[in-house]
Amino acid sequence: MPTDLEVIRAIKKALPSVVSIVGDQPLPRKKKEPSQFWGLIEDKKTPLDFSSELKKRGRKVSSGSGFIIEESGVIATNSHLISPLVEEYRVVLNSGDEFEAKILATDFLNDLVFLKVSQAKQLPVIQLGDSSKLELGQTAIAIGTALGEFQNSVSVGVVSGLSRFISAKSLISGQVSKLRGLIQTDAAINPGNSGGPLIDLSGQVIGVNTALVFGAENIGFAIPANHLREDLAEVKKYGRIRRPFLGVRYLLLNKQLQERNKLPVDYGALVVSEELPGDRAIIANSPAEKAGLKEFDIILECQNKKISAERPLEDILRQLKTGQEIRLKVLRDKKELLLKTALAEKN
Repeated sequence: MPTDLEVIRAIKKALPSVVSIVGDQPLPRKKKEPSQFWGLIEDKKTPLDFSSELKKRGRKVSSGSGFIIEESGVIATNSHLISPLVEEYRVVLNSGDEFEAKILATDFLNDLVFLKVSQAKQLPVIQLGDSSKLELGQTAIAIGTALGEFQNSVSVGVVSGLSRFISAKSLISGQVSKLRGLIQTDAAINPGNSGGPLIDLSGQVIGVNTALVFGAENIGFAIPANHLREDLAEVKKYGRIRRPFLGVRYLLLNKQLQERNKLPVDYGALVVSEELPGDRAIIANSPAEKAGLKEFDIILECQNKKISAERPLEDILRQLKTGQEIRLKVLRDKKELLLKTALAEKN
């Protein structure tokens, strides 16, 4: 067990770099009424409709947490804090200083976004750790603005799981995101301190707090720091986060779906639309269309890697590069085909 002194040293090292992020100007609220917050919850039955509640109040204010990763004013946080309803963002430093911030780059796939504060210089920076070296049971400390109201809130726990997969829903928009490879922790992650850092005893970032399980105690999730490091490298080199793009809608198959629909295989990605108005299984002019993929094809393999629930097509594509030629093994009308195409850059 870590000593109190070890925990306190880690917090003191990281705290100056942790910021509060506010969208829109705060409108007047009743005395003792907390600010509206942003957050993700695991996509289970939710007894409260936060979006309708927000409309009733007539407020657009939102808040979350983030942390400074470059002296020049680059700040990392969650992309689910970004909303088309919010016209501008403000960053409140640990010192109390407040600055306007602009979006630098966004990675919706990993629920990450970089903001840039241009007016500030020589800001206190937090160091990124290596999330690939995490061990179950090691100390994890979450820092942020809990419930959008309590700045510099700290909770201490352990890394209780690795490589988790969840479907998470935004408390504001209701939009569902599928997040993979997450760190599970029992350090309390509350709405509003998502976007803040999850740190180790050296005061380094091991993850970005992103989601909690509504109605459960001490089950929170964080995006691994290595995802953040990869995105930052992309931004520094290209000025944006590049993602390889195939251009298909698909449903991952399993034994239950095979039996229910009398399909020939129990693995792979079934190419199918989401049955929404205007939705297409194959996006026009995409690499998938150029490869000759058709709706109801089953993509069995990509680059000789079998597609399954444990290794979805999305995860395989993330390891590839824009412009790279790929091979797809496809099942169509009980016949296997080998298709080729070059990945495009996702806009």
